[in-house]
Amino acid sequence: MEPDIDAGKVRGFGETAKFPDVLRGRSVYLETYGCRYNFGDTAKLVEILRQRGCTIASDPEEADAVIVNTCTVIGPTERRMLRRLAGFPDHELYVTGCMPKIQREAILAVCSPVFIDPETVHELYRSVGTVARSGVGIVQVSQGCAGKCTYCITRFARGALKSFPPDEILGQVRAHVRAGAVEIQLTAQDMSAWGMDTGQLLPELLMELDRIPGSHRIRVGMMNPATVKNQAKDIAEAFTGEHIFRFIHLPVQTGSDAVLGRMKRGYTVAEFEMIVGLFRNQVPGITVATDMIVGFPGETETDFAASLNLIMRVKPAKVNVTRYSSRPFTPVAREKDVPDELKKDRSRAMNSVSEEVYTLLNAPQIGTTVPFLVTEVLRKGSVMARSPHYTGVVIPEDLPVGSTGTALLVKDRKYFFIGKCMEWSSP
Repeated sequence: MEPDIDAGKVRGFGETAKFPDVLRGRSVYLETYGCRYNFGDTAKLVEILRQRGCTIASDPEEADAVIVNTCTVIGPTERRMLRRLAGFPDHELYVTGCMPKIQREAILAVCSPVFIDPETVHELYRSVGTVARSGVGIVQVSQGCAGKCTYCITRFARGALKSFPPDEILGQVRAHVRAGAVEIQLTAQDMSAWGMDTGQLLPELLMELDRIPGSHRIRVGMMNPATVKNQAKDIAEAFTGEHIFRFIHLPVQTGSDAVLGRMKRGYTVAEFEMIVGLFRNQVPGITVATDMIVGFPGETETDFAASLNLIMRVKPAKVNVTRYSSRPFTPVAREKDVPDELKKDRSRAMNSVSEEVYTLLNAPQIGTTVPFLVTEVLRKGSVMARSPHYTGVVIPEDLPVGSTGTALLVKDRKYFFIGKCMEWSSP
């Protein structure tokens, strides 16, 4: 049964009308936390403000107003958000993101901001028209999700699945490409759920996006195995497209079917492994990233060992490890929690096993050359480049964003490589 959340607490965006016209012509500082979706909202906010003659400040002390785009996915993040919001007592403060809909009272206990409904951000951006910038472009394909995960607060903040129209998505990607973006990051709470509410399917969208000409590449965001499993073959086929990075982010969360059942994730460990195997057969060498939660209520030593064994079997190139954090309004919020010390021990052990896997995967690549696309300037004399499999290669040279070439992998840094540029060409 879903938790009963008071509608006044969930909505409460009566002051949104003050935004954004009250900021016209003023200086605004924006601070963003959380997932790529939140960063996508912030990119939209920037264009909305610029259309109204605002300047974007790099320091809050130089700004007339501050906008904080919040995240509340886990308890430590929520506490960090509240401390940060309390740190702007002398600023005109605006708050958006996931917290206002579900933790409005907690925010009002530390500050007195104007709340911005994320829905309003999307509506205003549509009235602005698609505005894009060079470098990395973020394109949101949907909001909300179709899941029922018992530990997740974000689904209450973002609501039910609402897929954005294909023409809108295609138009934004084209605009980013025309503006010179070389990496397009597609993002959603669950990428593979796109179209489930409109009778469309993600593979169709990816194939349409792949037809957009240019030297860019597209990174597909997080997909839930529950919404992948019935279309895995078609999605994997779409990942063979010329412009699609050979990279999947497929959170499994645990290696225990018993825990998956209590999480209501909607798939089994065997189904997760089937999906990974199918992608690897269809797209050789594809990079696999996953997420794991340790210390979920009721997780036994046997359950945890199953998670470690799954990592060793599947060998993901990246494992994002999170200690379970009880979130308000979620079905498991009142269940007995695993002691913090045990969570810390399991987190350390899982990170250690994951790093052993990274070493195994990375060692054979040292001394090989890979094609690259420069996506970001890290600092003067150093750039981040990506291989077709989204492997990060830091090249200690001043190369323009959009440059392509080949790099010799010379050092393993676990999460990326140091590369020596062998040849390159300008964008």
